Amino acid sequence: MTNLSGIISRLLFLCALFVPSMFAASTPAPHVTLSVDATEAPRKIFHATMTIPAKPGTLTLSYPKWIPGEHGPTGPIQDLAGLKFSANGKTLSWRRDLLDGWTFHVDVPAGVSSVEASLDFISPAGSDGGVYTGGATATDKMAVINWNAMLLYPAGWTSDELSYSASLRLPADWKFGTSLAVASQSGAEIKFAPVSLTMLIDGPVITGQYLKVVPLNPGQTPPAEMDVAADGAAALDAPPEVWQHYKNLITQTNALFGAQHYRDYHFLFSLSNHVAHFGLEHHESNDSRLSERSLVDPTARLLGAGLLSHEFVHSWNGKYRRPADLATPDYEKPMQTDLLWVYEGLTDYLGEMLSARMGERTPEELRDSLAYTAADLDHTPGRAWRNLQDTADGVPAMQDAPREWESWRRGLDYYPEDQLTWLWADVIIRQQTHGQKSLDDFCRIFHGPPSGAPQVKTYTFDDVINTLNQAAAYDWRGFWTERLTNHGPGAPLGGIEGSGWKLVYDDTRSGLVQAVESERGSVNAAYSIGLNLKGDGTITDTVEGLPAARAGIGPGMKLVAVNGRKFSKGVLQDALREGKNSAAPIELLVENTEYYKTYKLDYHEGEKFPHLVRDESKPDLLSDIIKAR
Repeated sequence: MTNLSGIISRLLFLCALFVPSMFAASTPAPHVTLSVDATEAPRKIFHATMTIPAKPGTLTLSYPKWIPGEHGPTGPIQDLAGLKFSANGKTLSWRRDLLDGWTFHVDVPAGVSSVEASLDFISPAGSDGGVYTGGATATDKMAVINWNAMLLYPAGWTSDELSYSASLRLPADWKFGTSLAVASQSGAEIKFAPVSLTMLIDGPVITGQYLKVVPLNPGQTPPAEMDVAADGAAALDAPPEVWQHYKNLITQTNALFGAQHYRDYHFLFSLSNHVAHFGLEHHESNDSRLSERSLVDPTARLLGAGLLSHEFVHSWNGKYRRPADLATPDYEKPMQTDLLWVYEGLTDYLGEMLSARMGERTPEELRDSLAYTAADLDHTPGRAWRNLQDTADGVPAMQDAPREWESWRRGLDYYPEDQLTWLWADVIIRQQTHGQKSLDDFCRIFHGPPSGAPQVKTYTFDDVINTLNQAAAYDWRGFWTERLTNHGPGAPLGGIEGSGWKLVYDDTRSGLVQAVESERGSVNAAYSIGLNLKGDGTITDTVEGLPAARAGIGPGMKLVAVNGRKFSKGVLQDALREGKNSAAPIELLVENTEYYKTYKLDYHEGEKFPHLVRDESKPDLLSDIIKAR
């Protein structure tokens, strides 16, 4: 049986989800006091306490579930521990909601006006644990404080209506960086100015023993800086040109958008081999994480070259301008992800172009990146059954899919494919206006003036189409409908070809392909026989329709020998090259769940790697697109 009070509390909770402001008209929104103790960050455990206004009955509290920018129910509830509630010195009973595991119901007795809550957040150990803010976030020398992992909030109000006074205690001698305003600091304890729950969660803190602050536009308004934490001091000793590139980024985004929608901006940049690697956008900062030597090692720098520019663009595209169905009132209501081809796809394109405009990539490196993206999409047979729109629609359930069978499953292609498609759109605008306008003009109309403090201005599909038509009259609705619903074949190359370049394959690895293989310890034979492998021969993916898959080889198997010789990257390369001058098949000895079998591949075209080459019959629009403004 269910008691009456439980039924009533459940109904109130459901009402709060769908009519989040129903109580606000008669009752002021609660102000919550939050204290986070991060002094045990090296142990990967954080302690949080809250004082939450309450009244007798049932207090319904939620742990943030749908985190902005993560596009799914990724709030790391599995890492919440030690949950306790008390009032007037007495422990209170509570129970998790049976329909929503991120929500808790607390029994509040008579005479109580506030509830003390405490919880621990246990950061996963090892960089492979979890995704985004649920991923590994702390090492012996540094940590990132994501407030959504450290708090609960009362149901019945929007995140804009709720306000929090937060404080943070750090390990001794650790420094910090954040976009949040500091009210006071005493030793290792920082008190932040009261903010809405929205802006608290939108303002993570980076902290560590080795932390370097680099102003990017001294004396200018609004200010921007890099707050870089690393596991060792040497990782912060980047060449002067690296810092100059990020100073250029501020200049180039100002030229692109013509306005800023932040009061000051902080690049919170983690350099560690022991935290999860990703980038997550915020209005006035970004939480970006790469390997420890990503500023000082040229190979690692090349692989991470577009990350910070991508996340910075999100301040305009994703935070300020946001799809209406992603602008939810709290962190429990599901987000609809159908417009991620704008939110992420356009950002991916702009981030790539800016990486060249700021100087972090050379023009050749930018072209190699486009070629690599196009080649991967050219070898994604999953496009035959799954259209681009579905890669956005399905992301809440699909974004943590395994790497195995990736080319047939098809991944988050609203990033790379829309990078090529927005290039195509840029080229069309230039062609339609005879070079008088470009996608930059769309960005200034859509994301630009007036400047000001953070706010959200939502949009729909029609808003995007109408603004594109302001930049250049064209059948944009037909263009995007076709791009989102087609099934290929092959990559969408209209932008590359229209910009005066062609995708070709030869047997020379580009610098980017070499960097990927070196950094990841992988072997790329995807464009020849259709195999991606780890350095030990473990097969991570096969491309359906190419020789290895046709022969019967699949992901999870292990390549043991090539033409009778123990597998190594060099041995496979030699076999592919020699096969061009031989009628004999390439023989692969493969282990599959303790069974061994030899597969014969009738392949004689050698190694294949992608490049862009000039098409002299067309104007070179791409070089103009990536040129610094």
